[in-house]
Amino acid sequence: QVQLVEGGGGLVQAGGSLRLSCAASGRTFRSYVMGWFRQAPGKERKFVAAITWNGGIITYADSVQGRFTISRDDSKNTLTLQMNSLKSEDTAVYYCAAGLTVSQAPNEYQYWGQGTQVTVSS
Repeated sequence: QVQLVEGGGGLVQAGGSLRLSCAASGRTFRSYVMGWFRQAPGKERKFVAAITWNGGIITYADSVQGRFTISRDDSKNTLTLQMNSLKSEDTAVYYCAAGLTVSQAPNEYQYWGQGTQVTVSS
């Protein structure tokens, strides 16, 4: 069982940066693939980035490649998403998730946080 709590969202101007964090409980954190997803109003939840244990495999959605960086600290049970060069289309609720497979499909992830709002003003 893993419980996830996101933080770090907020309002930022286009071109700015934000750093999201996700704190996980449970001693098996390092067993899970960790991912970030986002959901804009009226739209489906979409994949942003994922990372395996110890950062062995990292993958990004094309829309954030080169602007966002996912990382994890397995000793502290934390997941981070550094977001740079933000655009208005990055506005969404951002969720961290834990699963057993590197996947862009939300239904492959078993545990989810409550989400944190990111708003980018143009």
